[in-house]
Amino acid sequence: MADLPLFLAFLAAASILTVTPGVDTAMVLRTATVDGRRPAILAGLGITVGCLIWGGAVSLGLGALLKASELAYTIVKIVGAAYLCWLGAKLLIAPRTALDPGQAAPPAGGDAFIRGLLTNLLNPKIGVFYVTFLPQFVPAHIDVARYSFFLACVHVLLTLIWFAALIAAAMPLGRLLRRPSAIRRLDRLTGGVFIAFGIKLATSSAR
Repeated sequence: MADLPLFLAFLAAASILTVTPGVDTAMVLRTATVDGRRPAILAGLGITVGCLIWGGAVSLGLGALLKASELAYTIVKIVGAAYLCWLGAKLLIAPRTALDPGQAAPPAGGDAFIRGLLTNLLNPKIGVFYVTFLPQFVPAHIDVARYSFFLACVHVLLTLIWFAALIAAAMPLGRLLRRPSAIRRLDRLTGGVFIAFGIKLATSSAR
């Protein structure tokens, strides 16, 4: 049976991480403002399909790994906690003041969906992130693989909602997300979330 407070904590953390500007947000925003609504929708769908594929692959491997060995779980926990704290410290110490326009701009030609899909499929950091992030929100005595994939699907849904908001209000949100102060505050907020959940993961008990 799912743990409602734990699930709500996941929703809160995943929502903050979803709206934090990154390459995916920059690609959808740039496509919406330059190429129009339909290409932006296709790019967003490609990105979320990539997330879903990574989520499925990670969930299956993670479930098998954690079921097989308590030592493996401990290693994943320690490495994951260190990784999250390292990411958080980087964002707190040196928050960005601008998105990288070189990463944001998709190459000329080709299909927007494929560009969005490849943006995620060719980024192994997404798989690493799911491995470190999802286990914190899987209640004890629940099938790890199935519940991890469910959480990945929830994250994909949140991402779709965020992309829809971006596309619907591309100009106002675009101006906001290009402000150095807004990006800096979001980076610091996300850094705090990373460190908090890294500590939580490090101090959690074995399953």
